[in-house]
Amino acid sequence: MDHSSTPLFTALKKHAASNPVQFHIPGHKKGKGADKEFREFIGDNALSIDLINISPLDDLHQPTGVIEEAQILAADAFGADYTYFSVQGTSGAIMTMILSICSPGDKIIVPRNVHKSIMSAIIFAGAKPVFVSPAHDLNLGIDHGITTSSVRRALDRHPDAKAVLVINPTYFGVCADLKEIVELAHSRHVPVLVDEAHGVLIHFHEDLPVSAMEAGADMAATSVHKLGGSMTQSSVLNLNVKNGFVNPQRVQTIISMLTTTSTSYILLASLDTSRRNLAINGHEMAQKAIELAQYARTEINQIEGLYCFGTEILGGEATHNYDPTKLTIHVRHLGITGYETENWLREHYNLEVELSDMYNILCLVTPGDEQDTIEILLNALREMSATYYQVNSAHELVIKIPETPQLSLIPRDAFYGDTEVIPFKESAGRIIAEFIYVYPPGIPILLPGEVISQDNIDYIIDHVEVGLPVKGPEDRYIHNVKVIVETDAIF
Repeated sequence: MDHSSTPLFTALKKHAASNPVQFHIPGHKKGKGADKEFREFIGDNALSIDLINISPLDDLHQPTGVIEEAQILAADAFGADYTYFSVQGTSGAIMTMILSICSPGDKIIVPRNVHKSIMSAIIFAGAKPVFVSPAHDLNLGIDHGITTSSVRRALDRHPDAKAVLVINPTYFGVCADLKEIVELAHSRHVPVLVDEAHGVLIHFHEDLPVSAMEAGADMAATSVHKLGGSMTQSSVLNLNVKNGFVNPQRVQTIISMLTTTSTSYILLASLDTSRRNLAINGHEMAQKAIELAQYARTEINQIEGLYCFGTEILGGEATHNYDPTKLTIHVRHLGITGYETENWLREHYNLEVELSDMYNILCLVTPGDEQDTIEILLNALREMSATYYQVNSAHELVIKIPETPQLSLIPRDAFYGDTEVIPFKESAGRIIAEFIYVYPPGIPILLPGEVISQDNIDYIIDHVEVGLPVKGPEDRYIHNVKVIVETDAIF
């Protein structure tokens, strides 16, 4: 295929150049009706291709023209049988995967450290999650992925499961043996869905972990915008239909149901052009990011009080491979939390990181980085080390893993059930009807339908008190929580 072509983006430019008289939305009409300051900042070129699904530009909901051509090229680039563009982010693609496979009451095997979009889809589908605990890293205080043996145990106990969902790579860049998990699930006639949000570059370089499509998975939701150069909120859903588990027509129907009819052609064009860039230059782009990240990793490990893991972490069932472009920097020995580290870097160096937790920060190295951005990071970390190392006492690494709550109701039944609001600190033993999660990365601590324990309450309060971003309930301060109404017994 000719990956130098960009059928959608080219059509948009051609249409804009013809300067048609527009009597359709958007109402700003090539920027003339937009706020002056915003128009000057964004630019007329961008506003000229902020269009809708008129005939020359195809329709994402039923593509037969330039969008279809762009998706075919994307499928070839990502090694998929079908690729669908998502302007609802990877969250929309993840929801499409689950809703395409699961019906009300169906079981789906998922890691406990899933993104909130997965649980949202499970609620919409009326499915029942079968949770598999991820492997805990007791040296770093982070979670990795699920192991082959844990998936095997889940399938043994729940042979009627409709799908297995795997995160590959994890937010921190670590991978289990995806190919082995796929082979196991397929031997039980169960499809594998992959949350590949942080894995767009792995398709384009042999030194990065295996991609979902290469491993034989059936569907994968991939964030092109996170690491691949497209605009925020633009992602792809890749399908492998060779194993017969996925119906592409149903997938198209579901993704259309979840997608706005006012699709952003700017986002779609950024997917089209990013596919071109990745298909032609992806190996070189990934190589540059890998080299910069490995240089940074070596330098960070020479800074007192800091540690950034590399290949030495590999060898376990949950640590089969890793993406070196993710810099997980362990700061515990500086005597400050990851959250305090994030704030210090922002205040002193105007430097923003991807996430922080009790003991770590995560920095992403992408094709958008250069040597100078890496040096800024390193200089900041060196100054931070000089400020805190052996000045503060190092925190003891205490891995607090909240017990996995008992799932008492299917999440959908709890979410839509009869509820009342009570003080959170007094909620032990009640069934929660909303989410509580830490974002980023969006991993749930409590899900609708689970029984709240005192251990869960203490864990969440500890996170709130140190300033970590606990979110989800309607009460943003988590003073109160929504629970299922308890019905009095009838005698």
